Amino acid sequence: MKLCTYDAGNGPRAGVVVDGRVLDVAALLGEQSGLRDVRALLELPNDPLTRLKSALDSAGAAPGVALAGVRLRAPVLQPPTVRDFMVYEGHATAGGTRQLSDAWYRLPIFYFSSPLRIFGPEDAVPYPSASDQLDYELEIGAVIGREGGNIAEADAFSYIAGFTIFNDWSCRDLQRDEMEVRLGPAKGKDAATSLGPWMVTTDELAPYIRDGRLHVRCTLKVNGVQWMDNDGGLMYHTWGAMIERASHDSRIVPGDVLGGGTVTGGSIGEAIRNGLPARYLEPGDVVEMEVEGLGVLRNTIAPKLNPDPNYRFKVPSTAAALSR
Repeated sequence: MKLCTYDAGNGPRAGVVVDGRVLDVAALLGEQSGLRDVRALLELPNDPLTRLKSALDSAGAAPGVALAGVRLRAPVLQPPTVRDFMVYEGHATAGGTRQLSDAWYRLPIFYFSSPLRIFGPEDAVPYPSASDQLDYELEIGAVIGREGGNIAEADAFSYIAGFTIFNDWSCRDLQRDEMEVRLGPAKGKDAATSLGPWMVTTDELAPYIRDGRLHVRCTLKVNGVQWMDNDGGLMYHTWGAMIERASHDSRIVPGDVLGGGTVTGGSIGEAIRNGLPARYLEPGDVVEMEVEGLGVLRNTIAPKLNPDPNYRFKVPSTAAALSR
């Protein structure tokens, strides 16, 4: 199933995409109070995805609205948590230009990102006003479908409801500056994350899943020009290992999002090293990520809001110049 959060003019609701139409999930399940997004669906008791699939099978020609006539939102409007890993060796080594510590190979490393700045497909993403070096990062995101803790890698896939495209927008100048203190990334990753266009359930992606990895083609274009093309299955650590690490001595809950990290080649620095006509993003740029089986996530960079060249927490101009 392709599960989405859509708005037909009356606010966001959970939907399922069938043959170019969006069917309301709450109506299919008889939820009188409605369901605001995919997270609300996943939080229902008694295996809601199985119940929804059964409802679809028996619904026949259920009424719906044309997909082209609705606004798609991020499938999860506000995840309980967003954990972002870094499991692609090609990206982590900056194309082989830096050596990784032993810890990177031993541990699926992640940081917590903000669940409060989530954008959906076709949304305009404001250029962060304190930054001058905005980057994209093409990632695959796993959406958690049920609560658990201390989950073994072998059992982890049963906790994944599905996958979505995950764009980890990154302010490289802020990130580089603050990580000199060896804490973070923090503010450099705080401005925006895009998710969408929908969440595809794990069962539908079974043909692409091998060895705990999702082997899907990932491409990226800026203003229609291709800047990246690679295999999302080239992961050092598996999805199961990520979930095991995230849940150990902790919890995961429905609607949590785990980013797998930047697919090798999926950042601007890598595109430049690969000889592509890449540069830092500018207002007006259209960033289009396409992942096999998951669809297309497209966003436009909007102008900075209330830019202040004298803002006190910007990167010093000399440091910014040296980092280019």
